[in-house]
Amino acid sequence: MLIGSLLTLLLVEVINSAIEALADRISTDNHELLGRAKDLGSAAVFLALSIGFIVWATVAYSFFQNARL
Repeated sequence: MLIGSLLTLLLVEVINSAIEALADRISTDNHELLGRAKDLGSAAVFLALSIGFIVWATVAYSFFQNARL
């Protein structure tokens, strides 16, 4: 689970970078839809980071909880 959450974060970050590169290649002007695409890519990275944090925190909590017993 720990490695999977990190790999998922890296995958989402690569996809976000691809979306941003494609949007910049299409047009350097500010366009509402291109801005929305970039924002949604960033939101996906944030969600993947949040899920990764929750997974790591849950595993750490479980580990330290069992270590005290």
